[in-house]
Amino acid sequence: MDQSKEKIISPKSDIVFQTLFGEVGSENTTKKFLETILNEKIDSIDLSKNPIIRKEHKTDKIGILDVVATLNENEPCNVEIQMENHPFLIERNLWYWSKRYSKQMQEGENYKKLHRTISILIINFNLEVSKGLGYHTKWQIIEEETRNVILTNKFEFHIINLVKIKEQKNMKEELLDWLYFLDDPNSERVAEKMKENKELKLAYEKWKQLMQDEKFVRMAELRQRAILDENTKLEVSYDNGVEEGLKTGEKRAKIEMAKKMIEEGMPLEKVIKIIGLTKEEILV
Repeated sequence: MDQSKEKIISPKSDIVFQTLFGEVGSENTTKKFLETILNEKIDSIDLSKNPIIRKEHKTDKIGILDVVATLNENEPCNVEIQMENHPFLIERNLWYWSKRYSKQMQEGENYKKLHRTISILIINFNLEVSKGLGYHTKWQIIEEETRNVILTNKFEFHIINLVKIKEQKNMKEELLDWLYFLDDPNSERVAEKMKENKELKLAYEKWKQLMQDEKFVRMAELRQRAILDENTKLEVSYDNGVEEGLKTGEKRAKIEMAKKMIEEGMPLEKVIKIIGLTKEEILV
């Protein structure tokens, strides 16, 4: 591809993110990235469960492109990058976490086989649940009154908000180097930090190679277009669902009111006239 005509697809695009951090061969880069998020040393990492996107060239399906990793030989870790907010986003991620957690053992096996399971959600929008909190939050199950007793170390959920990274006062945090790369790989900060962070430099160089791969860029563009179309459909469906839900709720309230009026002795015919429902609807 002509360098002057090189197209730019952000590392925030899920297909680019998955290719950068999910492909076999990217172990050192992904290991360093996850160590920075988890703030701990990772002894080993396995990326073999990820699909090889560049070989499959799937452009007709919206499926979720997460980075699936196994840490330290037995700890499932899933990383999802999500650019658009959706209803029940957290609930969906908890459901996926539960599937990864339970998949570790088969029926009849010992519960000792269950290891810590980590979910990392990288977002490009603000969530109500993390309003007023930092750009990186770690969630666990804690005792409500003391708020300092953790029920189990098996559950770990991280939310990273790219919108908030430029608000940070402690700009020296290493995780911010990676997040600036995701947000804008051509930024001055990334150019400076690559001099001392070889894994970050590897990620940048791989991204540059991807941008010179015409087939990959085309595939990424098609996927972005498909996701945009799908999000539009979801928004319309959600709006219609809310409207229908409100109508259903109003009708249920009317039915309850009608039944109470009948219990108080008001004639059915008069209730029908006041409430505006049929006899069959009230006496269900």
